[in-house]
Amino acid sequence: MQHGKARFVTGFLALPVALYVFYVVWPYAQAAGYSLTNWGGYSDTQEFVGLANYVQMFGDELIRTAFWHNVFFLVTLPLFTIALALFLAFLLNVGGRGDRAGVRGVRGSGVYKVIFFFPQVLSLVLVAIMWGAIYRGDSQGLLNGILIRIGLVDAEQPLKFVSDPTLFLGVPAVLWWLLLIAVWGGVGFYMVLFSAAMQSIPKDIFEAAMLDGASRVTSFLRITLPLLRDSISVAWVYLGFIALDMYALVFVMTPNQGGPDHASEVFASVINFTAFNKGQFGYACAIGVALAIFTLLLAAMQLRITRRERIEF
Repeated sequence: MQHGKARFVTGFLALPVALYVFYVVWPYAQAAGYSLTNWGGYSDTQEFVGLANYVQMFGDELIRTAFWHNVFFLVTLPLFTIALALFLAFLLNVGGRGDRAGVRGVRGSGVYKVIFFFPQVLSLVLVAIMWGAIYRGDSQGLLNGILIRIGLVDAEQPLKFVSDPTLFLGVPAVLWWLLLIAVWGGVGFYMVLFSAAMQSIPKDIFEAAMLDGASRVTSFLRITLPLLRDSISVAWVYLGFIALDMYALVFVMTPNQGGPDHASEVFASVINFTAFNKGQFGYACAIGVALAIFTLLLAAMQLRITRRERIEF
């Protein structure tokens, strides 16, 4: 019986696994192989250079710039997105006034959930194009137009937004404007994720805390956060993956797909620039492999640090 069951399962899995290996695993293996060559991408000539491409990365100024930009997103994007999503989820689930119906969310919470989640149904490129019109660096841009009309910005010197390489808190200003878009686009999804986790927490816990005189802040810090630790850990890993990408926003919104003057370069844009502008596909593959290894190690470290016994309630 068990032997027949194994053959039945194997028969169903054989084709999907084969397709996955061919279309997913094999391209990764090819990229790892190309990273050991000086392949130019447009010919069959491939000279084996070993680890020379990986050694070259350590002395590449553009790689170092992109690395620190990705680190900026890696720190700020999960922090701001999760903090805002937790705040909104708490308000929409247990932030309302307690009455005979018990603890509940603010009035109209269902409508707010739809509004906040709406950016998730839009493609990232569409979001970038929309925000491109908002960030337009002349008086015709939505944000510049508003600031000029209320007198905060000179019409002759409008803000450049995603074309501004000047430093703000030690980071190019363009990265802060891109961060705002990323947080706006992602907070709705994680708000829904945390809302679902909060709804699984018995309301009796919050009601008991209120009867004991606990404030909303105390309830959030002492009850909600500890019970949402697993969901927050997963969200941090997902947002870390997004922070190590950021390619679509950089490609669509910034000058020269990483400008101005490489002020918004990230690993993904450097890979594109190295492969298609400089014609160094072998080196670009090495950067991609290094990024993949760094991402996996970071995710494993995050899950290891936040691992703990599951809380039952």
